[in-house]
Amino acid sequence: MPVYDDPRAGEAAAVRLARGEAVQGVLDGDDPRAWLALDAGVRRAAWWCAGAQRAEWERVAPLPDDPAGLDAPRYALALCHRDGRVREAAVRGVAAHPSLLPLLVVRAADWGAPVRQAARQVLRELADGDAVGEGGPGTVVGLAPVILLVGRRERGAFGVALLDEVLRDPSRAWPPALLSHGDPAVRRHVHRLAVGTGRLSPAELARTAAGDADTVVQSLCADAALAAVPEGRPCEEAVGPLLAARSPRARSAGVTALRRTGEPERAVAFLADRSAMVRACARYVVRQAGGDPVAWYRERCAWAGDPLLPPGAVIGLAECGERADADTLWALLAHPSAAVRARAVAGLRVLDTADVRRLHPLLDDPAPGVVRETVLAVEPSVHLLSDEWLGERLDAGRPRHVRVGALRLAFRRGGSARARALRVAREDPDPVVRARAAREAAR
Repeated sequence: MPVYDDPRAGEAAAVRLARGEAVQGVLDGDDPRAWLALDAGVRRAAWWCAGAQRAEWERVAPLPDDPAGLDAPRYALALCHRDGRVREAAVRGVAAHPSLLPLLVVRAADWGAPVRQAARQVLRELADGDAVGEGGPGTVVGLAPVILLVGRRERGAFGVALLDEVLRDPSRAWPPALLSHGDPAVRRHVHRLAVGTGRLSPAELARTAAGDADTVVQSLCADAALAAVPEGRPCEEAVGPLLAARSPRARSAGVTALRRTGEPERAVAFLADRSAMVRACARYVVRQAGGDPVAWYRERCAWAGDPLLPPGAVIGLAECGERADADTLWALLAHPSAAVRARAVAGLRVLDTADVRRLHPLLDDPAPGVVRETVLAVEPSVHLLSDEWLGERLDAGRPRHVRVGALRLAFRRGGSARARALRVAREDPDPVVRARAAREAAR
């Protein structure tokens, strides 16, 4: 299928339709941009060609003034024709071609008032007979992706208002798949309506926030679920899915809800969450209940050899601790877990206690994540690293992540270190290192 962001895609599609190719084979009907591209492509030549010149598709198969009786491919061209009289006539007979109804939505935002009014009348008749429950392509709900895309245009509000009217009607059941529609714009719009009209229970909102991949839907449903949680009473059907969600937005909403449900003790388990957002919410809930997150972090990180120490506890200590807590983090730089070592380095940077003289051995760490964090920590003091020391780490015998880290530091250092790093990296046998060098050199 064509790339519809390319203006030539619509022109090519118009030519293929003029040759009689099936609409389904020419356009990706599930992509609303396809219909707008065709609409623009059919008339594109008419905008810049002078005199009586025609678009390429018209030289293949020109249309009669009356589109009645045309097959679907050529009827689609009539619906997009440069002549408003042809478009208007095609709109009035579009019901005979259900597969072309997306173009009816486009014509409902037409710049020509007679075409626009005729299209809106047919669209209104379609909505009046729409039971919604099936949500098929021949219904207003089935046209939602095109309606919402066209709705961004100057005259596109009619279709969106009609869609909302249909969806708000309590006598019409929504199709089961509507809330999980493949188009993110549709899911967002439908969930906003669902929240506004109270169609979803707190449990349904929580499950959606936990399971939907779109961050807008996650936030919308998580906030709505949180607002629906009863005060002072556990609500596991809503809070449980949020707490177990992969999305930090959903988990943070679930943790915040624990204060509302009177279960702040459950927030302690999230003080070491992998997400900074969730950790911050957990600290808030624990503090509001009279707890001391800093003391919890200090106790959890006190034994540097704890093999079960969660990395989130290490960075959590830095997020709310004091500079004196740096001693605890320094001790964790030798921890067997790479994630703990990386968070300890990050924590030292957060506390503004990073010391390049003590950290530079970690630039040879076997874990890429540790080296990345160490590079960030020592960058402000990179002048304390010698050119010779950095140059040794650019040797092809070193691990790739060590070479990449040294390359970044050498470029930050500038001067002869940068020149040497660029020369060595360009001859590196690893294409990743060479590409990184090219990006750094372009900055």
